[in-house]
Amino acid sequence: MDKINQTFVLEFLLLGLSEYPKTEIVYFVVILSMYLVILVGNGVLITASIFDSHLHSPMYFFLGNLSFLDICYTSSSVPSTLVSLISKKRNISFSGCAVQMFFGFAMGSTECLLLGMMAFDRYVAICNPLRYPVIMSKVVYVLMASVSWLSGGINSIVQTSLAMQLPFCENNVINHFTCEILAVLKLACTDISLNIITMMVSNMAFLVLPLLVIFFSYMFILYTILRMNSARGRHKAFSTCSAHLTVVIIFYGTIFFMYAKPKSQELHGENKLQASDKLISLFYGVVTPMLNPIIYSLRNKDVKAAVKYLLNKKPIQ
Repeated sequence: MDKINQTFVLEFLLLGLSEYPKTEIVYFVVILSMYLVILVGNGVLITASIFDSHLHSPMYFFLGNLSFLDICYTSSSVPSTLVSLISKKRNISFSGCAVQMFFGFAMGSTECLLLGMMAFDRYVAICNPLRYPVIMSKVVYVLMASVSWLSGGINSIVQTSLAMQLPFCENNVINHFTCEILAVLKLACTDISLNIITMMVSNMAFLVLPLLVIFFSYMFILYTILRMNSARGRHKAFSTCSAHLTVVIIFYGTIFFMYAKPKSQELHGENKLQASDKLISLFYGVVTPMLNPIIYSLRNKDVKAAVKYLLNKKPIQ
């Protein structure tokens, strides 16, 4: 067989839930509904954080970034998933797959860092309130967000470039909804040790380190809250952290299950994802971005007040 035919793939075929054709229309309706909630919910949060002066603070600036990130992430994959479910068009070009993989990895990496930045912001606000305006000045928190986006983008460029340079032989069938990097790596017909090593390093930098920042930030926050004499003060401190902590638990719980578990044996083993694995990936890709604005709206009175103002056009008390 000619070597060029072995190593160059023009397009990929995304299987999705093709083995369950009777459920595809159900998933189409469910995913479309979730996507609309994501666009509306996160769009409202972004608008509120921009136009409501009560939300012009570091925490809501990070929240606006998180909402924008969720819209970008889902918009890079959900529309093509919906098309494949309703039209049975499952092929995606090589370049389209690379773009989808880049956005997926970049947004995931950036979100990890942003969640860490938000935890640090809460730590400074609760544990060092007098120094908060100095430590978390506008220059600082804009720089923190910029570093998160830039680092996530660079990480994704490295991972995507390494993955798309691999030879794929004639195997171009991706047993997944999207061009998820682990599903693509399974198709390679060469040694992928370098990819596994770089992903382990990436996991440490973008999963473990932000999680350590979150963990120690909340340990100090908890220590500070327990030392407060005022029950009202403790309740207020807990309420400002509860939404972020809920999002962290959902996000990290799902992403660790997907990416931090040992993959070497799976990557070289049977080339088949179980339906449960696909649904977990769907949960991370669609349900989590949908829940973020709901959680922050329900558990944060400032956000609720701003949203009510935008919807009802009434002054905030």
